[in-house]
Amino acid sequence: MECAVYDTYVERKEGGVMHFDVIVEKNASHEKAIEYGAKFLTSVGQEGQPITANECQFCHIQQAPQNVEKDIKEQGFYIQKMEGCP
Repeated sequence: MECAVYDTYVERKEGGVMHFDVIVEKNASHEKAIEYGAKFLTSVGQEGQPITANECQFCHIQQAPQNVEKDIKEQGFYIQKMEGCP
């Protein structure tokens, strides 16, 4: 499965920045990626933090590894946590 990767930087409520990728099916809309990013923020206690096209930007298309493809098929997205993520 080809997937779209959205590079995302969101300020944490307590200060600092969370850096993560929102990974969705190649044909998913940018708005869907932002929606999934907001869902992730809620799941880690960062609900209400701004996440728009400014914070969540399209990066590239790539082939999804099996674990990523599985999550996309099951829930519509995969989050690749990087810096500052709980």
